[in-house]
Amino acid sequence: MAAARRDAPALGHVIGRRAAALLAGACSLSLIPETSVASALERAHADLAGALAQLNPYNAIGLAAFTGLVIFATATALLYLRERRRWAERERGLAQRLAELRAAQDRADLLTAAERQLVIAWGGRGGAPRLEGDISIMPSHAVDQQLDFASWLVPADASRLEAALARLKERGEAFHLSVRTSAQHFFEAEGRTLSGQALLRLRDVTGDRLELLRCREDLGSVRGELRNLHGLLNSIDQPVWLRGRDGAIAWANQAYLTALDAKDLDAVRSRSLELLDRPTREEAERLRGQNLPFHTRVAAIVFGSRHVLDICESPAPEGSAGIAIDVSELEAVRSDLQQQMQAHARTLDQLPTAVAIFDAKQHLVFHNAAYRQLWGIEQALLDTRPSDSEILDRLRAARKLPEQADYRGWKANVLAAYRAAGPQETWWHLPDGRSLRVVTSPNPQGGLTYLFDDVSERVHLEARYNGLIRVQGETLDTLTEGVAVFGTDGRLKLSNRAFGKIWKLTPEAIAAQPHIDEVIKLCTPLFADEGAWGDMRGAIAGLPEMRMGVSCRMERRDGSVFDCAAQPLPDGATLLTFIDMTAGVNVERALTEKNEALERAARLRDEFVHHVSYELRSPLTNIIGFTQLLGDETIGALNPRQREYASHIMRSSSALLAMINDILDLASIDTGAMELGRETVDIRDTIEAAARGIEDRLAESAVTLHIETPANIGSFIADAKRVRQILFNLLSNAVGFSSPGQSIRVTANKTAGEVVLQVTDQGRGIPAEVKAKVFERFESHTLGTRHRGVGLGLSIVRSFVELHGGRVELASTPDAGTTVTCIFPADGAPERLAAA
Repeated sequence: MAAARRDAPALGHVIGRRAAALLAGACSLSLIPETSVASALERAHADLAGALAQLNPYNAIGLAAFTGLVIFATATALLYLRERRRWAERERGLAQRLAELRAAQDRADLLTAAERQLVIAWGGRGGAPRLEGDISIMPSHAVDQQLDFASWLVPADASRLEAALARLKERGEAFHLSVRTSAQHFFEAEGRTLSGQALLRLRDVTGDRLELLRCREDLGSVRGELRNLHGLLNSIDQPVWLRGRDGAIAWANQAYLTALDAKDLDAVRSRSLELLDRPTREEAERLRGQNLPFHTRVAAIVFGSRHVLDICESPAPEGSAGIAIDVSELEAVRSDLQQQMQAHARTLDQLPTAVAIFDAKQHLVFHNAAYRQLWGIEQALLDTRPSDSEILDRLRAARKLPEQADYRGWKANVLAAYRAAGPQETWWHLPDGRSLRVVTSPNPQGGLTYLFDDVSERVHLEARYNGLIRVQGETLDTLTEGVAVFGTDGRLKLSNRAFGKIWKLTPEAIAAQPHIDEVIKLCTPLFADEGAWGDMRGAIAGLPEMRMGVSCRMERRDGSVFDCAAQPLPDGATLLTFIDMTAGVNVERALTEKNEALERAARLRDEFVHHVSYELRSPLTNIIGFTQLLGDETIGALNPRQREYASHIMRSSSALLAMINDILDLASIDTGAMELGRETVDIRDTIEAAARGIEDRLAESAVTLHIETPANIGSFIADAKRVRQILFNLLSNAVGFSSPGQSIRVTANKTAGEVVLQVTDQGRGIPAEVKAKVFERFESHTLGTRHRGVGLGLSIVRSFVELHGGRVELASTPDAGTTVTCIFPADGAPERLAAA
């Protein structure tokens, strides 16, 4: 045992050294071959077994731990070996795959570099695109702005490409497009998906492919233009057609079909419809064979009516093309133009301005009567169409042109107007003292138009006007009204002495040309109304487009009253006037009070008239009734004197009743209660009915009545009763102012929707001072005749005529008679006439 304890350290050293060797060998397994590793493990195991045989029982625990460690290390080494073998095999496969991918990449790079193209790949949603290939085919700003196709492609192609890319990314829809850049380069855009990526290939198109795309684009453009041209030709009103080599209609627009009343082009071809007749088509075909255009004007039936057409048919490589222009309206316009020119010539012949028109060869082609009278040239000479130069020479020989030292130069200057670009105006001062304003206007077709305006009287008037203006300027200071003129800058430019005196302004203050604000400050002590001064300031210093006339009345603190007016002047200045109205205001106040008193008196008079009229009518009706009862002798026979008295009572009562009725009618008109009846009035019968009412007065006065109306005078719409009353009053006045043996004429006419009734007498006439008052109420003027009345007849006439919507005219000459004209609307006045 003792020997075992002595040998234990040596044995532990041996075991430790072997274990270390074993661990070192396990750690170095990755550096030596696998067979060597197995041999090393066997040797280590043998050494371990030998060591265990020499181990004593006291080292069993340590040996067991060490043995477990060795087993773990061995298992770990074996596991590592197996994994290393698997990774080596995988590495060889990856290396082979890498070589294949590098070869594929080389082939792809070779294919990509073979032509100008760019491949753009999107790996996922929202991922940045990767670009492969020739990036120079895109503008730099397009790459910087995340492939902004709209910045370098035409808008339509950019929209198509972006929409196709959106569908490719969202639904994987492949596409193949041809797009065009703003610089007119073509690209093929091909999109598809690969391994979860969206790929876009942009390839620059060159060679035959480019030519094919350009031809395709040109073909689409030509087709579009052709469709537009067909649409345009179908929208015009002129028939257009195309003929083939055989002369048949190959195409026609809608106007051509409409002209032939055909449904479509097939109907034209099947029915052999033609717009032109056979001789015209044969002539067009003959010229087409000579490769010449055909032009003519023919009459043709277009949509069932006859029209005049201008035909133009031009040869083409595949046939001919023609158009028909309807000139029927042009021919009508040309005829109307000729008539208007003749009418204008007649109008110019009536003008006081001399007019002469010369053609492009400077020969006279037109002149009016004023031209012939102005220069005193014989008509026979003017009919020979003399030249402008000949007329000037003839007028100079007759000393009718302005005296000129260099006549030849003056004449050349006059004739230079033929070459002028626009109208020119000159003044000729003739030897006889006349002044002419001469306007020369070149004609569009060549030639010249002269306008000679005799302004001698106007020049004289201008001279007188200028003198009058100077006189008025000198008179301004003598006015009692204050006058001030403010300039566009709002400063006082001109004033008279009365202005300074009214507002107590010193000459020094006025001479300083104060601004309107300063003037207002100086005037405020006398009149402090800020509103009135503000209005005047706005009229003087306001904006030009806002300036307008202002007027107001100023009652100053000293009791004086002024009417102030500010009026803008044409040159931008403002005129300010102050008129002293103190005396006028005082008189106005007195007149106002007097007018109010007169109005009260007039109302009292009207009330009295209305009251008396109604109060008198009832007893007067009783008197007339009893008088008629006595005249009928129902209560007993009357002797001749009693009958005469009863007749006088009846006539006087009737006259009084007529006056009362007139007063009542005027009262009804004043209150607006008068309403006219609307009925058909026979004009002749109405005149005769009114004439029967004054037959006794005509016989008593020995006056003859004549009624003059056309046989077909007919009727008009009015109130028959009031028309008879109008005629009765006019005839009564005419009889009253006529002398025995004279006559009265009643005429009626219809003109321009009006009915005109006239009553004419041969009496004394009406003086001018009385004529203005004859239509006023209660104005009675006997003029030395036996006619008596209350002055209501003509007032009633005017009121009734105006109620009908008409008017009354009075014409009278002292000692030559009077004519009263009543004008009615033929269809009545609907707003005043009620249905009868």
